[in-house]
Amino acid sequence: MSQKNPPPSNRELLILLGIAVAAIAVIVWGFFAIADFAIMQIPVSVEQKLGALVVPAYEQQAKDSIQQDSLNQLLDRLETHLDDGERNYRLFYVDEPTVNAIAIPGDVIVIFAGLLESVESENELMMVLGHELGHFAHRDHLRRLGRTLAVRMAIATVFGNVDWLNNAGGIIAAVSNARYSQGQEQNADRFGLKLLYQTYGHVAGATDFFARLSEERNQNWAFLASHPAPQKRVATLEKKIKQDQYPIRAKVPLPASLQYQN
Repeated sequence: MSQKNPPPSNRELLILLGIAVAAIAVIVWGFFAIADFAIMQIPVSVEQKLGALVVPAYEQQAKDSIQQDSLNQLLDRLETHLDDGERNYRLFYVDEPTVNAIAIPGDVIVIFAGLLESVESENELMMVLGHELGHFAHRDHLRRLGRTLAVRMAIATVFGNVDWLNNAGGIIAAVSNARYSQGQEQNADRFGLKLLYQTYGHVAGATDFFARLSEERNQNWAFLASHPAPQKRVATLEKKIKQDQYPIRAKVPLPASLQYQN
């Protein structure tokens, strides 16, 4: 007796799987396109309100300290070269060994103690801060968040369960763990390089942090999780410095309040 509905063959299962994967990819791409368009339309005032969901979690970790005060003074020096009166940048210093810095909605840059301990000059530190300001200028921090949420939305559309959208924890995790694209990183580096030049009249220290990043992989370099390809970035920065004929002079030591004490 023959079967009227025989079980699907392996080939048919692979075809069905391929169709499902393609469908998810199309949905993700659609969410990406919608997210990117929507993000560019978001007023800064709305972005700052979005920050109210994220900023408190980091603010609780950042205690008032001389390091935080000094870092904000450096950030203010960079901010004088920005034509962005709508924003009011702040810096949170988190006393944890992680080597990382992140830009989060709400005009806040978070720097961890591990990163501060790893820099060796004021110029090098200012390049990192300028790089993070570049992400704000290009709205990369929102694009990154939007794309991460778009992937989750696409998965939820196919498989259900959007409970993570109902709590701030899901948003905070998306901000902390998402990655920037190589193009976003390069644009932020160029932005930081220009700010470094405007602040000091030269670009000494511009590549130091990224060069060290590629050499000391055994440390807790969380920066690598969200800021890829340090060797290539150093080469690209050096090419840009040569192309624009930026001068390189003596570096400024870190303020005493930011120097790591063994």
